[in-house]
Amino acid sequence: MSLLPEDRSPGFKLGLAIFIGFLLSIPLFTVWLLVYDRQQQSEFAQAGIAEGWGGPQVIGGPVLVIPYRTTVAETVTENDREVTRVRQVRRHLTLAPELADLATQVTPERRRRSIYEVVVYEAAVTGRARFAMPHDLARLGIAAEQLDLAAAELRFGLSDPRGLGANPQVSAAGRSLRLQPGGGSTDAAGRGFFAWLDANALPGQPILVDFSYRFRGNGSLSLAPRAGDTRWRLRSTWQHPSYQGSFLPAQHRVGGSDDSMPDTPEGFVAVYRIGNLALGQSLVSVGDPDGPPPPDQAQQAPPADMRNAPAAPAGAQQLAQVSLMQPVDLYSRVNRSAKYGFLFIGFTFLAFLLFDVIGGVRVSGVEYLLVGAGLVLFFVLLLAFAEVVGFTPAYLIASGAIAGLNTAYSAAVLKSWRRAGFIGALLAALYGVLYVLLSLEEYSLLIGSLMLFAALAAVMYLTRNLNWGGQRAEGEPA
Repeated sequence: MSLLPEDRSPGFKLGLAIFIGFLLSIPLFTVWLLVYDRQQQSEFAQAGIAEGWGGPQVIGGPVLVIPYRTTVAETVTENDREVTRVRQVRRHLTLAPELADLATQVTPERRRRSIYEVVVYEAAVTGRARFAMPHDLARLGIAAEQLDLAAAELRFGLSDPRGLGANPQVSAAGRSLRLQPGGGSTDAAGRGFFAWLDANALPGQPILVDFSYRFRGNGSLSLAPRAGDTRWRLRSTWQHPSYQGSFLPAQHRVGGSDDSMPDTPEGFVAVYRIGNLALGQSLVSVGDPDGPPPPDQAQQAPPADMRNAPAAPAGAQQLAQVSLMQPVDLYSRVNRSAKYGFLFIGFTFLAFLLFDVIGGVRVSGVEYLLVGAGLVLFFVLLLAFAEVVGFTPAYLIASGAIAGLNTAYSAAVLKSWRRAGFIGALLAALYGVLYVLLSLEEYSLLIGSLMLFAALAAVMYLTRNLNWGGQRAEGEPA
């Protein structure tokens, strides 16, 4: 039974459908908030699963840090008189390697807790670095006899040392070194670990450092390059890498193999080549390796070959990064599908309106509201099932349930299973097109625009002779 007078004009019926569609925007907006809340819960649960395993890791180094002593003059005021004092201070000379050649094998693993899943990994790093003492120490204001070579340190960075595996191996010139915690190589790579190195005991040639260590992390793996020439070869069985950061790989391949990049058919291979000229950094720096230069050094003019170098932005971290991307982010897909909710409501209400104003079937406001509520419920069902069985099975279940429910209800409202079949076919087509839109993100706007154009053209054609301001003329076909 209709809640409104039977002599409603077509224009009034159109206004009623628009008004009810506007009311349904409230529960539709609530669905967006529900998706956001569930996504936050998922991220919190994933953080709990990965807790203690290791976070997104950044590796750096090695760098060679050599302490030295220098004399500085200070002017202070005592008893209204300026007094100049000379004192000895301890500073650090930091050398980046001329060449750093690293190979990293990443082994991913899926970990679940209830309905939530997170991708963690274990990485094995092997590599070699070559250091050479600069020949122009005098340009830095350092004399060779000031260097304390016996107290040199080799520093390696790792952003989350909790994930560091047992027994890392580091050797210099073939001599195994004992490792200590902390003392990482860069701000970006965190504290990591280091080894004492008596450079006096090494031959007067470039120092070759070999290293291997394992660590655990999740989400992403990054390298903070420092060497004159950084070569990083990264391999994994993960099929969905996402290359990010300041540098992209010079070569990369997902699956398959060829002569230039032989590899297992599964997973990916990426090869990076990064030079210090691209980093905008010198291989030699004075002061703390992780901090600003000392005040007396900061006030001095830089060497001639560094005066025209562009300054790096403050706090900038130049990384080569690979993320182990999840192939399907169900929350983003559910959120995108909910944004098309107005199209579902609009097309379905349009079909009911045409049956009403052209077919002569009375459709009340309550019937519009119940059908619209079913369309909004689809997105709630999609979210609930997707968390348990995955997006595609959930989509089939939710769309089939809502299309069947609204088709059966339409048979009662429109007084005909034939007319209800048209509503069911319309919903099936809408759900099919929506799934295509979610799969073809690049063309979603184009396909959606064409759908709206086709719907508008159909409405214009079907209502071209309709008197929107009053009832149909007597004798006008229903």
